Amino acid sequence: MFKNILRGIRAYSGTLKLISTLGLWKYFGVPMLISFITAIVIGISAYGLSDNIGSLISKAWVWEWGAETFRTISNIVGGIMIVALGLILYKHIVMALSAPFMSPVSEKIEAHLMGTTREHRKTSFLSQLWRGIKVNGRNLLMELFLSIPIFIISFIPVIGFISSILLFLVQSYYAGFGNMDYTLERHYGYSQSVRFVSDHRGLAIGNGMIFMLMLLIPVLGIILVLPLSVTAATTETVKTIYPSEKK
Repeated sequence: MFKNILRGIRAYSGTLKLISTLGLWKYFGVPMLISFITAIVIGISAYGLSDNIGSLISKAWVWEWGAETFRTISNIVGGIMIVALGLILYKHIVMALSAPFMSPVSEKIEAHLMGTTREHRKTSFLSQLWRGIKVNGRNLLMELFLSIPIFIISFIPVIGFISSILLFLVQSYYAGFGNMDYTLERHYGYSQSVRFVSDHRGLAIGNGMIFMLMLLIPVLGIILVLPLSVTAATTETVKTIYPSEKK
């Protein structure tokens, strides 16, 4: 799996050149706007809700002594929870709504890599949007299911630091999953795609790791994250689907 993680990471090299060579920038206008607006809405919501979450947590401390310190800690924990939840929601909302715009990009990259357009499942704008909502809705629930117990682990002394690594890997996996599915939706049904990503989880994690790190770059990160990550995911997914025909 480690080898595939490196493959997923290395796939980002040359993505800008490939996008420019194929003239794909025009396809990213709407997804970039979706990404920017979603980030602003979630950011404002997170700012407003962090204190409220902190206040709810602080009520668990019923004693007078140490109440102020616990309240401060609660606000910090509340902020972290909101940021983590915001990142999870952000990527799935953006990926779901961008599906109809990213699928044609993925198809053009595949045709370039393979030298021809292959026969594949025909899908419409609405079917691509529904597929994106279905896949990312499923991934959102799975990610929350895994993230909540991992977050609880963070409060356990000594081993708590592991939770940050686990959260990052989980978020990376599902980010990579969404990016790979823009290619998989042409080739496989829903259940087959889930199995494909599970069998090649290293690729998903590697792609998603760069995706998550890019979100740390102010403004530029949320604008470029989809173009670069989708291009990188497509190149490796196509090579994995057609292992004997890699160019």
